[in-house]
Formats: sequence, structure tokens, C-alpha cells
Amino acid sequence: MGPRINNRIFAKAVQVISATGQNLGVMPTAQALQLAADEGLDLVELNANADAPIVKIMDYGKFKYEQKKRASEARKNQKTVEVKEVWVKPFIEENDLNIKLKKVFEFLGEGNKVKISVMTRGSKKVLARGKDAIPELFARILELVGDKGTLETKSKPDERTKSILIAPAK
Repeated sequence: MGPRINNRIFAKAVQVISATGQNLGVMPTAQALQLAADEGLDLVELNANADAPIVKIMDYGKFKYEQKKRASEARKNQKTVEVKEVWVKPFIEENDLNIKLKKVFEFLGEGNKVKISVMTRGSKKVLARGKDAIPELFARILELVGDKGTLETKSKPDERTKSILIAPAK
């Protein structure tokens, strides 16, 4: 449902804007419809909430086409940011971490956010080797990411899966 046009405008008096953009003032709707018909154009309601609804004399088909074209252009220029996920183990070796970080840098370069999650199997194994392993791993990852990304969020301490979300640097 778009704006009301021509005989669908029910207000007694309207504020009229000409096809050239000149303000013609407040006049009865019938007179405004006659002006539009004389020019071979439509009377289109732009703002129905004003005391005297604001209408413009224009080609409605051309107006709809331009609106559709503007919306299409806005969608084309819109960049959707995806969240990519990379899983690591708490006691990952240096070479394995470098391979994972290559993927992280690739995702950040594409403008996507990266969620780095830590995979733990059996809480006893992690607890036996130290509670600080995961925070130390995250600190190391953030240090290696450096200025290519910024930390956006961390998982809460009580969450089962520990993760951090890294956004691309601006």
C-alpha cells in the first residue's frame, strides 16, 4: 500500500506542491485535482498527517519506478556481516594455531566477524592442566590478531563453551 493518489485523497483542503517543486499553497482538493489533470499528471499525497495534507503534482508511475530503483540500489550497496566460527583446543600447538589464525585473518579481511570457540573434552583434563589455559589461549590469540581485529565480546565464565567474538578493525 503506497501513498494515496488522485480521487483517493479524501481531505477537503490540501497543501499543494507543483511538479517543479514550487509551493502553491493550501487549496481545495477538487481544485488541486484539476491542476494535476490540466498538466496530465497525478496528485500524490506525501504527508497525510499534516493539518492540510501535503500533496505533489507528479507522474505517479515515474515516482514508483524511482522508489523501486532507490530501494534496489540500497540493497545492492548493503554489506551483510556474517559470523564465522573457528574451533580450537585449549592446548593447541603453535603450528596448528597458525593455521587456524590464517583462516581468522581471511574471514576478517572479508569483513566478517569471527567467533573463536574452545573445544574441551572432559572437564577433568582441562582442570588437571590448569584453569588458566583457556584465558591464556584467548590472550595469545588476541595478541597475534593485533590490529587486524578488535575483541567484541567474551563468553561468560559460567558458560560451558568458552568463546570470543572478534570484529574486523575499522
